[in-house]
Amino acid sequence: MLRNILLALGGTLIAGGLVAILGGAYAPAIVAMVWGAILVFGILYERYVYKTVVAKPPAGKYWVKTTERFVDDGKTVTVYYNTLSGERAYVAE
Repeated sequence: MLRNILLALGGTLIAGGLVAILGGAYAPAIVAMVWGAILVFGILYERYVYKTVVAKPPAGKYWVKTTERFVDDGKTVTVYYNTLSGERAYVAE
């Protein structure tokens, strides 16, 4: 829900910046468009790149199932930790 609101806010800032450019207000337009782009990029990056949820636990003897769990899009997600590299994997149950 919050993600959708922030994406809409970012899109509104970008659209408002485009309207401001058409009106000749270049400095405020650039500020609005930059902040809108940062907001949209940040939300999309976090969702699709930073925390990829996989279906199967990672293979290998260094992966340890932690007690950390959370709900993401209605699915319970368990965190696995690689004791050798420090990498974390997010697995949907």
